[in-house]
Amino acid sequence: MSKNLQCLALAGAVLIALGFWLHSTSIVSSAAASESSAIPDNTDASRLYEKKCAECHGKDGRSKSFRGKHSHARDLTDAEWQQRASDERIYNSISSGKGKMPAFGKKLSEAEINSLTKYVRDLKK
Repeated sequence: MSKNLQCLALAGAVLIALGFWLHSTSIVSSAAASESSAIPDNTDASRLYEKKCAECHGKDGRSKSFRGKHSHARDLTDAEWQQRASDERIYNSISSGKGKMPAFGKKLSEAEINSLTKYVRDLKK
């Protein structure tokens, strides 16, 4: 085989390999994009909080609402409580309920509960 043919064969192999790499990269990035779109952003978490939590915990998380005072809902902004409570504990409280707080595990997805857990963390004073 002549040197020119060898160069062309090598260049072709490189182009084929590059094509496979680009194709696999686009599959991975599109899968990552669809996975990340399944996770609610902070705006969605804020809407979820407003819809599911604010009636008792208040819009600001301080539990100063009528229903919050009546049910003794936790002040989610309390720095001491925020320090003591783990993310797992907050997640489990949202998912399974606690005391008078209803369980949302069957009403919300895991991603939604995770986003609410992060949102609660962001309420810290």
